[in-house]
Amino acid sequence: TEAEVQEKLGEYLSAYEMRTDDTDTVKEQAKYEIALKRFLKQDGLGAFTDTFQDLHGLAQLPGLAVQRLMAEGIGFGAEGDYKTAALNAVLWKMAEGRGGATGFMEDYTYDLADGIVLGAHMLEVSPVFAASKPGIEVHPLSIGGKKPPARLVFDGIAGDAVAVCMTDMGDRFRLICAEIELIKPPKPMPELPVARLMWKLKPNFKAGAKAWLEAGGGHHTVVSTALTAEDIELFAKLTDTELIVIR
Repeated sequence: TEAEVQEKLGEYLSAYEMRTDDTDTVKEQAKYEIALKRFLKQDGLGAFTDTFQDLHGLAQLPGLAVQRLMAEGIGFGAEGDYKTAALNAVLWKMAEGRGGATGFMEDYTYDLADGIVLGAHMLEVSPVFAASKPGIEVHPLSIGGKKPPARLVFDGIAGDAVAVCMTDMGDRFRLICAEIELIKPPKPMPELPVARLMWKLKPNFKAGAKAWLEAGGGHHTVVSTALTAEDIELFAKLTDTELIVIR
């Protein structure tokens, strides 16, 4: 209802900086958040996925809406990635009650000279990773054929973390866990209007990247500063899941 949307807008104004005058676009995301949360609750779902290629009836790719739901512990994986969505929900639950942040992430690009990974996505990075107050912005999205979506934009926190993915090996699943160090971005990125993290691989960029690729690691992960490699080892043992740890 319009009253629910206005209430949601009030939450946005309280929690974030409004860096756009396009209120209608932000209201559209509020509608998505309300509808998705209601749908998930009525069917008892703890995780979901979507894809920019299949947005029937939607004017925008859900950005701000998905970011907000992830911050409440709903698992998400982009582009139909159900494995990462489920893993996100499970690792969030494992981290419950601890300090730190847990959420969906993607290797976006690499600084090969300095050995740094830029983690981001089109829109969907949880604000639990924000180093300071996020801002709501509206920018065009070059894929999907929809209207420019609203999203939260921020730089991420620093600290020790793990990046975990689940790979389908055909006859079994494999967990891959890499120990990483989240770092403060070395410079502003005004031409990348999305939420982003930056990190260094362990033991170093070359060895860490090589091990990840050889293990079959994907570009979608769940990053957590609340969990450790030892936590993932215990989870793998309890679920009888193959695990490779890179440290």
